[in-house]
Amino acid sequence: MSNATPSASEQAELGVIREEIDAIDAQIQSLIAQRAECAQKVADIKTRGGQVEAVFYRPEREAQVLRAVKERNHSLIPDEDMARLFREIMSLCLALEQPIKVAYLGPEGSYSHACVIKQFGTSVHPHAVGSIQEVFQAVEKKHVQYGVVPVENSSEGVVKQTQKSLMDTSLTITGEVDLAIHHCLLAQTPDPHQLKKIVAHPQALGQCENWLSQNLPGLVIEEVASNAVAAQMAEADPKIGAIASEQAARLYGLKILETHIEDQKSNTTKFWVLGHEAAGPSGVDKTAMILSVPNQAGSLIRVLDGFAKRGISMTRIISVPSTETRWDYIFYIDILGHQQQPDVHEALTEVQAQCSYFKLLGSYPVSPLD
Repeated sequence: MSNATPSASEQAELGVIREEIDAIDAQIQSLIAQRAECAQKVADIKTRGGQVEAVFYRPEREAQVLRAVKERNHSLIPDEDMARLFREIMSLCLALEQPIKVAYLGPEGSYSHACVIKQFGTSVHPHAVGSIQEVFQAVEKKHVQYGVVPVENSSEGVVKQTQKSLMDTSLTITGEVDLAIHHCLLAQTPDPHQLKKIVAHPQALGQCENWLSQNLPGLVIEEVASNAVAAQMAEADPKIGAIASEQAARLYGLKILETHIEDQKSNTTKFWVLGHEAAGPSGVDKTAMILSVPNQAGSLIRVLDGFAKRGISMTRIISVPSTETRWDYIFYIDILGHQQQPDVHEALTEVQAQCSYFKLLGSYPVSPLD
C-alpha cells in the first residue's frame, strides 16, 4: 500500500505550486475588478446627460467576445467551459451597468429557466410567467427587458404557441440558444409502480412517448403548462410522476427515478431571445422572417431564388396553414447572414416585393455557447 502522506520533497514542490496558484488567483481577481471598473465606465458614458433609455445589453458584442475567448483558448480547459466562465464574468459586469430582467415560461426549474441562465448568466433576474404568450406580453409592456421562448424541438418540431405569437408581436429577435434537453422521471416515491399519473408539458410527453409506453404502460398521461409545474404537482402528490430536469428535482425535493428518458438522445430545443432593440452584425448571424406568397405556380421557387442566386444559405423553412385564407400557407424562414449585409439586404428587398405577406422578425448572432 502506498503512503498517502507526501514526502518532504513532494511537500516542498506542492508548496511552490500552491504559492504560484495563490499569486495567479490574486492576478485574476485584480483583472476581474479592472474589468468591472471598465463596465462601470461604459454605464457612466451611456447614462451621461440623464439618458433613461440607454441600451446596455448588446448581444452582438457579447457574441464577439465569447467567440474570441474560444478562438484564443489553447489551455487544458475545453473551449465551451472557458466560454461559460467568461459568460459569468460578463454577467456580473453587466449587472453593474444595469440589472437585466428576463421573462420565461416558469416556474423556476423549467427548461426555459435554464435557457435564461445559459444566455445571460447567473447574475440575470429571471421573471417567471405562466405561458408563452405572457412572455411576449411582459416584454411588449416593458415589465422586463427581454424574454426567451422555445421555438422548435429537434424531435417534436415547432412550438405552435410561439409561432402564433410571432405573427402579432412588435418585438424583434435578438439572439438564439440551443439547449440540450435531457428529461428525468421525478417523484416522491422511489418505486415507479406506485405512480398513477405522469404529468409534463406536451412537448416533453411527445419527446418521451416511446419510453413511457414501454416502461410505464397504462398510466394516466396529463399535459400541463410546463415541466416545472409538473414537478410542483409531483411535490404535492406522491402518486404523480413528473417529467422534468435534474434542476427541478433539486428545487422541489423529488427523487430521480430515471434519467435520459427522451426517445432521441440528441434531443435539443431552440430558443429565441426577444427584445425591443435590433442586434447589430456580429460576424456570424442569422435572419428570420415570416412570409406568404401568391398561390401561383413557381411563386415560392422565385422567392427562394432571391437567396440562392446570392449564395445565401437557408437554415430553416417551415410551412403552416394560413388562418386567413383556406389552402394558403405561411412560411417561417431563417437564413444565414445579417440584414445589414448588402447581399442579404438586397435579397430581402427582392423577396418582399414578391410576397403577399412579409414580416422581418430580426437578425441576431448565432450563439457561441452552442
